[in-house]
Amino acid sequence: QMQLTESAGGLVEAGGSLKLSCEASGRTFSRSAMGWFRQAPGKEREFVAGIAWNGIHRNYDDSVKGRFFISRDNAKNTVYLQMNSLKPEDTAVYYCAAKPLLHSHLVPTERYDYWGQGTQVTVSS
Repeated sequence: QMQLTESAGGLVEAGGSLKLSCEASGRTFSRSAMGWFRQAPGKEREFVAGIAWNGIHRNYDDSVKGRFFISRDNAKNTVYLQMNSLKPEDTAVYYCAAKPLLHSHLVPTERYDYWGQGTQVTVSS
């Protein structure tokens, strides 16, 4: 069992930056792929970024490539999402998620097992 707790999001102007963090409880963090998802009003939740538990392999949605960067610190049981050049369309509730896996290099884009409570990110134009 894992519990995930995201840091507070916030309000930022277009073009600005924001860094989210997500701390996990439990001993399986270091063997779990971690992901960030988001859900905008009236839309389905979508995959944003993911990182394998080896900390090397990453995957990004095309809409955030080159602007967002996912990283993890296994010693701190924490995954981060650095968001740069934010756009109003990035406004959403952001969720972190975990998926324990046997293989170290995999970065799933769906079917995660554990979820945080979500944090609001609002980008003003």
